[in-house]
Amino acid sequence: MKEAFSDALDRIDLKILRALHADGRLTNAELAVRAGVSAATCHRRTQRLFEKGHITGVRADVAPTSVGLGALVMIGVILDRSSPDSRNNFEEAVLKVKEILDCILVAGEFDYFLKIRARDLADFNKLQSQTLIALPGVQNTRTFFVMREVRENARLTF
Repeated sequence: MKEAFSDALDRIDLKILRALHADGRLTNAELAVRAGVSAATCHRRTQRLFEKGHITGVRADVAPTSVGLGALVMIGVILDRSSPDSRNNFEEAVLKVKEILDCILVAGEFDYFLKIRARDLADFNKLQSQTLIALPGVQNTRTFFVMREVRENARLTF
């Protein structure tokens, strides 16, 4: 019997997504038990969830300080023009800077927010003076040094 699968998520898909979201290291057998389906069905459904883009990746969450990246910095960016070309140029340049973890287009006072990890203040200062100020189209920035991370990378609730 061939199972139907569309872009709409059913209760089994949601069980699989919730389980993997909570623990991406589950084996297919463990995942099948949590979803209440056979291992073969679970494997097919999981593959389809990847193929349809519902699962975009699986990775380990690494403690930043354990790899020497203790400084977290948020930067509000204002572009000199807000046109599709200026945004595209800025975004293409941002994708080349490995220290930028997140780049988010926003509405309001800023055009973008950047989330950056650096070793320390001196490391960030070097990045700022050599790379960030050279990003295309940047008119102004406002830097926020994170004093404490109360909640980061929280799990989605669905």
